[in-house]
Amino acid sequence: MQPKLLKQYCFLFVTLLFVSGIFAQENLPQDYLTPAFHQGRREAARQLMPPNSVMVIFAAPTRTFSNDVEYLFHQNPDLYYFTGYKEPHAVLLLFKEPQTTAAGNNFTEIFFVQKRNARAESWTGRRLGIEGVRTKLGIATVFNGEDFKTSPIDFARFDKIIFDEIPKDVVRGDAAGLYHLLETFKEKSKLEVNKNDSGSKRFSTELFQNITRTLREVKTPEELLLLRKAIEISCLGQNEVMKAVRPDMSELEIQGLHEYIHKRYGAEHVGYGSIIGAGENGCILHYMENSKTKVGNDLILMDVGAEYHGYTADVTRTVPVDGKFSDSERAIYQLVYDAQEAAFKTLKEGSLWADASKAAKDVIANGLVRLGIIKTTGEVGRYYTHGLGHHIGLNVHDKSHYGPLKKDMVITIEPGIYIPANSDCDKKWWGLSVRIEDDALITLEGYELLSAFAPRSIDEIEKMIAEKSVLDNYKLPELKSGGKKAF
Repeated sequence: MQPKLLKQYCFLFVTLLFVSGIFAQENLPQDYLTPAFHQGRREAARQLMPPNSVMVIFAAPTRTFSNDVEYLFHQNPDLYYFTGYKEPHAVLLLFKEPQTTAAGNNFTEIFFVQKRNARAESWTGRRLGIEGVRTKLGIATVFNGEDFKTSPIDFARFDKIIFDEIPKDVVRGDAAGLYHLLETFKEKSKLEVNKNDSGSKRFSTELFQNITRTLREVKTPEELLLLRKAIEISCLGQNEVMKAVRPDMSELEIQGLHEYIHKRYGAEHVGYGSIIGAGENGCILHYMENSKTKVGNDLILMDVGAEYHGYTADVTRTVPVDGKFSDSERAIYQLVYDAQEAAFKTLKEGSLWADASKAAKDVIANGLVRLGIIKTTGEVGRYYTHGLGHHIGLNVHDKSHYGPLKKDMVITIEPGIYIPANSDCDKKWWGLSVRIEDDALITLEGYELLSAFAPRSIDEIEKMIAEKSVLDNYKLPELKSGGKKAF
């Protein structure tokens, strides 16, 4: 058989496999958010939209890692929230009032998605296509992305067009890609090119943020199930690493142990770059190099959060690698612990972020004065250099209005003290960095500590470190290319 003909037969065979469903994936997790959840979120958005308005939500752009290799795609959290769709090159339109087709059929939403393509799917993964979106996501009015340009949608009929800021780094791609969906939107809506808001009162990115913040800041029961799982997995990672950590380990190896535990329990990603800072590296708030080859006997700050089905935890523990806090380490750690406890006591529905922040900051400021590290409480900002916390959910810094706390919000409380070398204090404090970060669910009368699975107090941490780990006895062969391990 001629090579060209053989190639055609192979392509035809692959196409038939996809069409017939033989390549359908089996043994998938069964606890994803349901179509009913996403439908409910779309309806909740409509309730917040003004009369005669349309809301437009695009997929996230694809990102280039190197040359023709892309980063693993991560969906725009807002589009995922409203649809459950995890593929690129799509746009969802939500209408406040039902719209009517030429045939007299009513609809309240239209979703334009990636077209099925057997050849492309054999390289980059399965696509739902129109039928997959209808059957698996429960969205009835679906078209291929290329149909957006010829669709009869008349944006001029709407009093308000609601959309997020348009990204500026979208590559052109094919004719049905995100770039062309955005250009079609600009053309159809008469949005000024290269601007997110033409100045007309008809266009509003602010209203888009108001709606999505209002919805996403308070978690539904379905979301809380996923958040609880992400947080528990993150805590299990912290616990196992506490038991397994040794002075001869590298920061990178410790990162790998955390993330192995995450994946062992089904977390697809980390919610942010894992921070493993030994000694003074912990003084760098978003340290993600994790390049120290031996962590030694210093404190190690581990800020690692599992992402489970899109929802991310955010948990930090700071522990002594040698198993025991020194006197100076103990003093700083206890101060941060006390600050966190003071913040917890303020939490309940209706309380303010400012109340929790002040409670924690006052404890740290007075404690640093008492230890002689600063002379006045006004100097606390030298060593406590960030805010107290944030919301978590589909983003690690999740959307919120940051007003009074409400029942079923999930927030972090994360005070910290960071004393770099050459600071204006006694040398015994140099290089010490401690952050304790926990995830709290706001209730009517207080809070529930969702990250209580991982020990926080000095005694509990030292007890955990003394336990045996299931990872204690793993051994890897030496590298033949270099003769020795890199660490």
